[in-house]
Amino acid sequence: MPGGDARETAKSVTGTFEGPETGMPYLAELPARGPGADMIGRTAGMLSELYARVEPSGWRLGDRPGRDTKRARSWLGEDLDALEEFTQGYEGPLKVQAVGPWTLAAALELHNGEVALSDAGACRDLAGSLAEGLREHLADVRRRVPGAEIVLQLDEPSLIAVLRGQVRSASGYRTHRAVDRQLVEATLREVIGVQSGGPVVVHSCAPDVPFALLRRAGATGVSFDFSLLTERDDDVIGEAVEAGTRLFAGVVAGTDGPLSDPAGSVMGVRTLWRRLGLSPGLLTDAVTLTPSCGLAGASPEYARRALAHCVRAARSLADNPE
Repeated sequence: MPGGDARETAKSVTGTFEGPETGMPYLAELPARGPGADMIGRTAGMLSELYARVEPSGWRLGDRPGRDTKRARSWLGEDLDALEEFTQGYEGPLKVQAVGPWTLAAALELHNGEVALSDAGACRDLAGSLAEGLREHLADVRRRVPGAEIVLQLDEPSLIAVLRGQVRSASGYRTHRAVDRQLVEATLREVIGVQSGGPVVVHSCAPDVPFALLRRAGATGVSFDFSLLTERDDDVIGEAVEAGTRLFAGVVAGTDGPLSDPAGSVMGVRTLWRRLGLSPGLLTDAVTLTPSCGLAGASPEYARRALAHCVRAARSLADNPE
């Protein structure tokens, strides 16, 4: 979300939704506050027994917690306090998110300046640390909002680049080797397992989202930019829906622009459903409507309107699935 006011943001993201039938409140990230509030820094602050600091080139793993780790943890605590304040008595789904293990490995640097992705042992350590840190984070959220049914979202914008060997080295003159798909799947399964059978959504706003791989890894939902889908994706999406995977379809732009009428926003979803030959009655159980990606680059006013628009579009889809 845009801005830097944790209480105002928590009020917005919980007040937009009137209940579990109309939307899902969430723990927002406010990257405009600076390093440690950004997605990489926030998740680095969650790691167990691994620490990171800001260097001119980005976030780098270190031996002990420094001011950057403390700042990240302080902002997360501030955001959790605000969320707790505005979810008193709430019962229903509540989304929290963290960066997934492969995007984290493609972003965090080792002592030599190369990203953790360059070292298989570092990737293993990072995934284990992330899993343990997420267990503690989820337990904290459950204590604060005891009526919540927590939905864990893992943000993996770099996943496709990792699978295709497109992550650049520190020099920029070469790329790191593609990671074996079975290893990618196994590592995701390890981190997804911290939810103990609860819902886990993996978000990727890149083209060619690996729906089948994510489903095998245990993801119960996949979040994606709907505008990037092509008919090549039809078969894997159809298989995912029939297997019970929920689709978090990004149908509303994440930056300021005109918003169409709610029915217009879901026209593509209805068209996809007809093309796949799926029952319209499945739509409300299988599809959640979201912004196409984060709203941090939007104005505060647009971000609020975009969330409200998602709720209205979802109602339109439920009222007229065909």
